[in-house]
Parts: sequence; structure tokens; C-alpha cells
Amino acid sequence: MGYDIIGDIHGHARTLEALLETLGYSLVDGAYRHPTRKVVFLGDFIDRGPAQRGVIRIVRPMIDAGHALAVMGNHEFNAIAYATPRAGGGFFREHNAHNYQQHKVFLDAYEYTQDYHELIDWFGRLPLWLDLEELRIVHACWDHVAIGRIAEKYDRYGSLSNSLLYASCTPGNWEFRAVETLLKGKEIPLPRAQSFTDKDGITRHNIRVRWWDRGATNYRDAFLGTESMATAIPEDDIEGDHLVEYSHDDVPVFMGHYWLTGTPAPLAPNIACLDYSVAKPGGKLVAYRWDGERVLHPEKFVAETAVEFALTETL
Repeated sequence: MGYDIIGDIHGHARTLEALLETLGYSLVDGAYRHPTRKVVFLGDFIDRGPAQRGVIRIVRPMIDAGHALAVMGNHEFNAIAYATPRAGGGFFREHNAHNYQQHKVFLDAYEYTQDYHELIDWFGRLPLWLDLEELRIVHACWDHVAIGRIAEKYDRYGSLSNSLLYASCTPGNWEFRAVETLLKGKEIPLPRAQSFTDKDGITRHNIRVRWWDRGATNYRDAFLGTESMATAIPEDDIEGDHLVEYSHDDVPVFMGHYWLTGTPAPLAPNIACLDYSVAKPGGKLVAYRWDGERVLHPEKFVAETAVEFALTETL
């Protein structure tokens, strides 16, 4: 079985259809399928793009029929937390202006419909990671320690139980940091209480880091973000350990999440990110055609340029 691993889709259904067709998948009985291959989705199906329902109408039949696998992205996790009430009032993801705006296009498509809570339940059945023996799948960071602790206490396959959801939505719990790392990446504080402003205009005191990169020893080199923001990151040597152990002898791991740009290529011989900013003008939806290799090859990336920024949802 060959796998076609596909990065963050964010409501770009027409681009996804074009990529699936390029990869040789055909629509049969309501679900895209391939005679010898299977898709693995890296999560972040929702938010940002114009075709929220269109994406779900494509990916869910594939997953439910066994033609695709998927992991949860941080946007699915946020949707679950936004929809889940806390005991005593409020929700696990606060309904403030920032969170609402980030989630608005999905809420506009689903919130007041009969299938909203049923879809949220379906999101909750997506695992936090997939270990397929010869390759690994996670949305942002394969942290052996975090995965091991969750597997030991909650579920060996990474299912998001109610108890794990509650614990991971409470800052200060180890579960909060573990799920944040798996779904959003490894973060470290900047030195001397320094800060920078991110692409959404939010002041940040922590940076997301290249958790696999042993050659990045100062904050700017380790920073995982756009070049325009990197100039605001100090070049001080990093204090403490910013890495997550992932050996070159480990099986390949695929992730999304990081809004990369340029020509898709491996980040390390056995690590690849497939998020190439489909939700930005000129961005791409990217797949990797994996056939059992331990060393990843640049020529096996397949990219489809996003096509639907001016379209309303019609799928």
C-alpha cells in the first residue's frame, strides 16, 4: 500500500479535488479512491477558506469508507473546544472576538445547522497521531515523551477522550503542554522578556522552533516562521534545550501546520512538512507520494496551486 500524505486544506475544496485527480484518485460511489493507494490527511480541514462544507464532503466519505486516514489538526481541536461547555459556564475555548474571528467561516457554514454537533463529534474521533510502523503522522511535532504519556494514561492510539480534552484545555496541566506540542509545535520563551508581533497582530513572548534542527543554536536560527518576522527575533544563543529528540534512524514523520513557502522539500532526510500556505494567495496544497522509502525525496512532492480565493462555497 502506497500512501499519499496531504497537508492542511483549510476550506479549499476545489484545490483538493484538483490534487486528488492529479494523484490518480477517482470519485466512485461518493468517495474518492485509488486502486492501490490511500490518502493520509494531516488535519486542519477547516477555517480560513471559502468551501468549509465542500472539504468535509470530500474528506469525510474517504475516511469513513477506509480510502483515507487522518489525524486531528489544531483547528479541529479548537473547534471541539469552542463547542464544548465547561461545568459552571463558558466553553473550553473562550468565545472572545479573536477566537470567533479565527473560526468565523466555519461557524458561518455550520454553527446553526443540524449537523454541527455531529461533525464536532466526528472531529473528536480523529486521533492525535498515527504510528503506521514504517511512517508516522502528526499535525505539528512528533514528541515521543508527550505521545508516551498520553498513550500510557489515556489511549495508546491517541484518541481524544473527554477526560483528555478537559485536562488538555487547562493551562498548567502536563496534558495541556503535551497536546499543544503535538498540534501546534514546540515553543520556547524569548530571552529577557522580549516579544514580537505575529502575522495576526498578536504580541508573542514565545517562539515556535525548528524542533528537529540541531544546527540551530540561536533564537533567530531556531525560529519557525516567516522571514519578515524573523528579523524581530534576537540572535542570542538559546538557553536550555529547544529540541525534540527525533533520530535520523527513526522512520519518516510527516506534519503540516507551519505555513511554509517556496518549493516543497524535506526538512531532514526523514522529516517533511506538507503545509505550504494554501490559504494565502499563491499558496499550494501539497502531497507527498510515499512508497516505503526511509529517506524522503524532493521529487515525490506534488503541489497544486490554490485556485478559489474569490469563490463562494458551491460544493
